[in-house]
Amino acid sequence: MHISEVTCCFCGALCDDLEVEIENNRIVDVKNACKLGRTKFFNIQKNRLKKPKINDKEVEYEEAIKKVSEMLIHAKKPLIYGFSSTSCEAQKVGVALAEKVKGVIDCTSSFCHGPSIIAMQEVGYPSLTLGEVKNRADLVIYWGSNPLTSHPMHLRRYSVFSEGKFRRGRKDRELIVVDVRRTETSKLADMFIQVKPNSDFMILNALRTLLNYGEINKEKIGGVSINILKELIEKMKTCEFGILFFGLGLTMSFGKHRNVCEAISLVRDLNRHTKFSIMTMRGQYNVTGFNEVLTWQTGFPFAVDFTRGYPWYNPGETDANSLLQHEDVDAILVVASDPVAHFPKASLKYFMKLPIAIITPFENLTSKISDIVIPSSVAGIEEAGSAYRMDSVPLRLKKIVDPPDGILSDAEILKRILQLCST
Repeated sequence: MHISEVTCCFCGALCDDLEVEIENNRIVDVKNACKLGRTKFFNIQKNRLKKPKINDKEVEYEEAIKKVSEMLIHAKKPLIYGFSSTSCEAQKVGVALAEKVKGVIDCTSSFCHGPSIIAMQEVGYPSLTLGEVKNRADLVIYWGSNPLTSHPMHLRRYSVFSEGKFRRGRKDRELIVVDVRRTETSKLADMFIQVKPNSDFMILNALRTLLNYGEINKEKIGGVSINILKELIEKMKTCEFGILFFGLGLTMSFGKHRNVCEAISLVRDLNRHTKFSIMTMRGQYNVTGFNEVLTWQTGFPFAVDFTRGYPWYNPGETDANSLLQHEDVDAILVVASDPVAHFPKASLKYFMKLPIAIITPFENLTSKISDIVIPSSVAGIEEAGSAYRMDSVPLRLKKIVDPPDGILSDAEILKRILQLCST
């Protein structure tokens, strides 16, 4: 069986042109996907969880779901975390569950692009779609991002190599890469600017100064000569349509959300001279979707605390890592995530002491230490749904194969937990 227009559920690029061949409920071929996407499609049975477990003992779904609901009901301040690798439908139920048990809900964006979201709230965000980049951009800048390894199809589908209405691919576009080290993407660049670590804010501020005032009385800033910065700002000012894609290299270096504020302000200033925009390079395929869904229902994009009986948002207090490091939660439910593999040691020290439940298709480091493990189907492959691309464009996820016998979706598991918590 041939299925066309399949959306890849690996990274935030959400490529939606995959062609998948199915034989006897097994994926035998995937076309138009990158290596990372193909790996996910071909390895959905690897490290699969097949039965719910309580303290490493196999149980039925009903027993495991009842145990999770009891854990959440009896907790004074439970944390529900994850959601970036599941559908919007599951995320919606997760928000309702957090509100019902008066807990805190957060996703992986608080650990990666949380500073980006805070910056957008502070200074605004001149947004656009990836389709506009494909059709119009003649200057493409990747700052603190290496898409050839993190989003392999991004350059081909949306930016440098894509052919759009007004651009004929690589010959009509200029690529600039700004990073602390040479990367695979920098090898393709027309101009590579290597900056000193933790100097992004200074360089962005220098570019704004050159754009608005013309001169800086220094020879170098952040390891980059003023002449190179002058050349860069001239390219940015004189292009027809520019786009600045930025990654965790900007959000995780010294300055965090202030770096992003300065980048957005630079783009705002450039719009007095030409058309320019900016976009985050989101990692997990539906992390943007969680921010959208949570904002629909609470008005806030991540790290929402319901313990007061209404949504309370205060990053630095209500995000998952702050709560764990302050020992301010007493139970945790993880959905479609692996915090043990990514959280800092300061958070995991308390995390390991908590009652832990996890809903996930695959065995991971978090499932190995969890008290309750509930297997789920793979959204976008074994279950249909919806997700948001990194430019906040919603796309449909198709079901292309059946999950293992008896395995429920994230949304269905969460609905059953919510139902028990409501009775």
